[in-house]
Amino acid sequence: MAGWLSSYADRLNRSVAALFALLDRPRVSRRSVLALLAIQSALLAYSAFVHSPTLNEPGHLVAGLSYWKFGRFDVYNVNPPLVKMMAALPVMAVGYEEDWSGFYTGPGARPEFKMGKDFVAANGERSFFLFTIARWACIPFSWIGGIVCYLWARDLYGRPAGVIACAIWSFEPNILAHASLMTPDAHATALGLAACYTFWRWLKHPTWTQAIVTGVILGLAELAKTTLILFYPLWPLLWLFYRWFDRRRMQLSDWLCEAGMLATRMIIGLYVVNLGYGFEDSLRPLGDYEFASKLFAGEESRKPATSVGAPITSHQLPVAVLRNRFAGKWLGTIPVPFPRNYLVGIDLQQRDFEDYGRLSYLRGEWRDGGWWYYYLYAIAIKAPLGLLALGIMAALALCFRRSPVEWRDTFILVLPPLVVFIVVSSKTGISEHMRYVLPCFPFAYILIAGFSMNLIDREAREPISRQSGEGRMVSKLATPLLVTLLFWFASSSAWIYPHSLSYFNESIGGPLNGSAHLLGSNLDWGQDLRYLDWWMRSEDVGEAFFIDLVGMLDPNALGIPLSRYSGQSHWRYSDTILESDPAHYVDRKTPIVSTRNTLQAGRRETCDCGELGETRMERPLPSIAIAYSMHIYFCGAGM
Repeated sequence: MAGWLSSYADRLNRSVAALFALLDRPRVSRRSVLALLAIQSALLAYSAFVHSPTLNEPGHLVAGLSYWKFGRFDVYNVNPPLVKMMAALPVMAVGYEEDWSGFYTGPGARPEFKMGKDFVAANGERSFFLFTIARWACIPFSWIGGIVCYLWARDLYGRPAGVIACAIWSFEPNILAHASLMTPDAHATALGLAACYTFWRWLKHPTWTQAIVTGVILGLAELAKTTLILFYPLWPLLWLFYRWFDRRRMQLSDWLCEAGMLATRMIIGLYVVNLGYGFEDSLRPLGDYEFASKLFAGEESRKPATSVGAPITSHQLPVAVLRNRFAGKWLGTIPVPFPRNYLVGIDLQQRDFEDYGRLSYLRGEWRDGGWWYYYLYAIAIKAPLGLLALGIMAALALCFRRSPVEWRDTFILVLPPLVVFIVVSSKTGISEHMRYVLPCFPFAYILIAGFSMNLIDREAREPISRQSGEGRMVSKLATPLLVTLLFWFASSSAWIYPHSLSYFNESIGGPLNGSAHLLGSNLDWGQDLRYLDWWMRSEDVGEAFFIDLVGMLDPNALGIPLSRYSGQSHWRYSDTILESDPAHYVDRKTPIVSTRNTLQAGRRETCDCGELGETRMERPLPSIAIAYSMHIYFCGAGM
């Protein structure tokens, strides 16, 4: 048996070595990357088609349309406009029904959610088509991510490592989930990676051309997600660190020249950001702003956000409007080099982190505030186990083994995602969305690809016959282990596809057990209404009832005939929907729809969740799962 395993390992080693030798050819590696991106594009396009608009997407789309139509950026300003404007282009080309009545302004105003619902209501079932083509318009951002993964891993570890990094990007379920949407998380991840790669290329070969290219890409990344503003203070520090080890050969003229390039790159980045906003109130003094977060304002006051020409309604609740802590001080006279809504968006996002107004959830616990380890835990259960194993091995190898790559180049690869992860984790006012740390992921893919290449290259650098007994065993097992873990990663992702948004790994039993650990956009973001519609059509269900589909659009606006159940939310296993409301009788086979968010929210001891109340299951009811985010219950079935 041992001899057979050894022989099998030898054959597998030779096969993989031959494959890597083939991938080391420039033409083969380039064609492999193109093939991987073509497959990923098909996966993203299909996922975009089969999934209904998520809770946030209508707001993003209507915001992008408003930018093009009105030339102002008040709507959904917590995110910069690039991705939204890209998604809006095909929708404008095919035409859409307008309804701008939900717009209102004022410090702390968030009109996008009401406007998004109005957009869906105005366009009805055609919304499915409009959101599909809007999502397809964003797929090229994912091409950028895959290409940069390949280029950076290739430059550090060789072409086969580049292909591995691109393959991980192409099939990782969290990337597949968010790159198929028009929300900015995956698209900003790709641009942020591209910005860091071009910065590293400039560190290796500092030229004015490279500095200009880096500045443009930095500006585009900032136009995708404000979290990436961390690169502005981080890059000068990384430059000083990287050049410190070259100080003996650096002349004063070299320092001044590179400092000038760095400053030029930052200025170009700022110019691109301002250009993206049409220079909207650029260079406005800091003291002229009205802020909503305590960080920027100081003492709290209350004031309602007001509609333009309309009375305050239920969706225009009083918001915290705080004074400007810089007003009347010398800092208040400083012109802000960003557009007005860029800074206002950062302020509103900071307000959410300070006081989100909604409880956070983790592992069955509801809390006002979050957990510092929330994102670590989320990654542990939402990243594929095969990839996690490779990541842990790569991290250990980075700490305890000598790398063929210069260590400061590895440092440039590791520090930016680490800083982003620490900063996001420190915002414990809200713990709800793992996607906030998605920009950290592709850096790990590159490290994993490099580690994989090092395992395979060990035999090439030192023949097995010359290695010690321990080294000989490592060489024999390295390739089978690598192939097994990569296959595990790919098959785990493929098994859940196209429901990648609901992906959870095998450590908790997969997505069916996901709601016991995480909720919201980690599992149930309203993406499966189309599957519900198809199920109702296939079963010839004329109407069904739902109980507060938390985190979801109104199904009726999308043409799905669901009626809100108006009775109490205390479910019992009886002939009626609820024993507490016997007057509301339905047939035994009438389905009741509930989401995983709703069910888990109902298990709280106490909750302030509007009409939902306390939703508790007295006894398990017969049910059908719709994808991984909804359940269909039959109250009288089996009696």
